[in-house]
Amino acid sequence: MEDIPKHSMHTLVFRSLKRTHDMFISDQGAALPDNEAASRIGRKIKALSEYGPVLHLAKMQMKQSAKQDQIQNGRSESTQLAIMPADSTSDGAAKTNTSSVKHQPGTQDIKNVQENNRALLAANTRPIAPRKAQIMPKPRWHAPWKLYRVISGHLGWVRCIAFEPGNEWFCTGSNDRTIKIWDLASGKLKLSLTGHISSVRGLTVSDRNPYLFSCGEDKLVKCWDLEQNKVVRHYHGHLSACYGIDLHPTIDILVTCGRDSVARVWDMRTKSNIMTLSGHTNTVADVKCQAAVPEVITASHDCTVRLWDLAAGKSRSVLTNHKKSVRSIALHPTQYTFASGAPDNIKQWKFPDGDFIQNLSGHNAIVNCLALNTDGVLVSGADNGTIHMWDWRTGYNFQRTKAPVQPGSLDSESGVFAMAFDKSESRLITCEADKTIKIYKEDDEASEETHPVQWKPEILRKKRF
Repeated sequence: MEDIPKHSMHTLVFRSLKRTHDMFISDQGAALPDNEAASRIGRKIKALSEYGPVLHLAKMQMKQSAKQDQIQNGRSESTQLAIMPADSTSDGAAKTNTSSVKHQPGTQDIKNVQENNRALLAANTRPIAPRKAQIMPKPRWHAPWKLYRVISGHLGWVRCIAFEPGNEWFCTGSNDRTIKIWDLASGKLKLSLTGHISSVRGLTVSDRNPYLFSCGEDKLVKCWDLEQNKVVRHYHGHLSACYGIDLHPTIDILVTCGRDSVARVWDMRTKSNIMTLSGHTNTVADVKCQAAVPEVITASHDCTVRLWDLAAGKSRSVLTNHKKSVRSIALHPTQYTFASGAPDNIKQWKFPDGDFIQNLSGHNAIVNCLALNTDGVLVSGADNGTIHMWDWRTGYNFQRTKAPVQPGSLDSESGVFAMAFDKSESRLITCEADKTIKIYKEDDEASEETHPVQWKPEILRKKRF
């Protein structure tokens, strides 16, 4: 019995390749039959797919070339007739006839071709608009704001503020577990409401009903009747501290948010929890409602801003541009835009899907609150007590201020926790960590000469309007 010869892997592979090649050599060697009709169709298809939009230009060019050839031929014939010598045996009449042949035929044809060329150029060339250089819009001049009144009365950090629709009084909530109502004109205390058993973190006053709504770290959401100055409804459902509250401008619903990472939608009348907007993975710090679309905006410590569609009951879009926790939202009173504040940047967005507009950089602190008026002034307040004023359109920071802490308070107790413009937008009221309420107004003596706009355009920001 003979032994089977052992070959190397190299030899075996090449043998296999050779056998495969021999098997299919007949297919490789045979040329495909030449089908002229199929080739013509293939060329037409390729030309149509690759040069379809400009094929008509080639046809026009061919027609134009043919016309020019005809004109050139006509010119050559007329030249030959013009230079033909007169017959020596002809008389004067014959000479006259010969001289009459010396005209310029083909002139009308040349004019027609020129007109056709102009028409073709007009049809096939589109006017290119000159590209305008992008210009950074110059910021408007805004009067600087100055502190003119400090109100004391709370025994703890002042955490929230809300204005009455008639602009006669405003209310504040504090860590001393009370809600105090102040006269806006005089700054005097009118009333103190007690009922919460922990810090009051959110307040809002209804435009259509005599109701004040409050929420706090005791998980309670209360409805106060301002005619009787007592609680008439409780909204139970939050599993942890409640940090933000807002009323819908047109629908009788109330939205609250808190440390249980959800926003809850309540029926104002029946006290029922209509909807629970869940999706955030950390504390929801602020909530706002806007009327144009039934939409709720929430800002969270998970670094995202969510826009919720109330009709669908789910998140419409998630804005993940922020890199740090978002603690405040401000809606523009007239434009279809809003702002969100975080330690990295204050960002402007456009409704309804949250398209990014621009960054407002420079407030390098934990931004606790934002306020925005119709004049285009955005105000941001931070944990270190600094207040920055911004021009909304350009993002220009036209003023930076920090009020001194009140006697008896530590220098570290200078945080700004809440702020709001009154209904006339002539006063800005801030709630601070030194247990005071500060009222700012525009400086009447300031002008563009005394406080010029010191604006230096930086890298151009692309706005997405």
